[in-house]
Amino acid sequence: MVKLVLGSRGTGKTTKLIQKANEDIKKCAGDIAFIDADNKNMYNLNHKVRLINAMEFDINNIENFHGFLCGIIAEDYDIEKVYIDEIYNLIDLDMDKLNDLILKLENLGEKFNTNFILSIDYDLDDVSEDIREYAE
Repeated sequence: MVKLVLGSRGTGKTTKLIQKANEDIKKCAGDIAFIDADNKNMYNLNHKVRLINAMEFDINNIENFHGFLCGIIAEDYDIEKVYIDEIYNLIDLDMDKLNDLILKLENLGEKFNTNFILSIDYDLDDVSEDIREYAE
């Protein structure tokens, strides 16, 4: 499953992701990873949520990011949810590439029973109908 938290910059998407991750870790049977572009939210996340600073890795396109996610899942088969914040700081992501990313995440999620929740810097009105179905 892929879910998108949509909104322009400064609308509280990161706060919403952190709250959801902290709530989910209390009731999740598996593990949760929170991928970010820095470590600034380290103390806002429950200590059981694994924070990963993706800027420490050489990720610059969707294929690199997909491989990065595959590595995370391969290292921990118990990962149930992956929260992804500030993806625009990692890769160039226009609307067409967003569709490609969603498809890759859907396939990865189905194969390994993992849910992906991403914050995206688009308002609901700015995205296509096929992307809206993923909006929370």
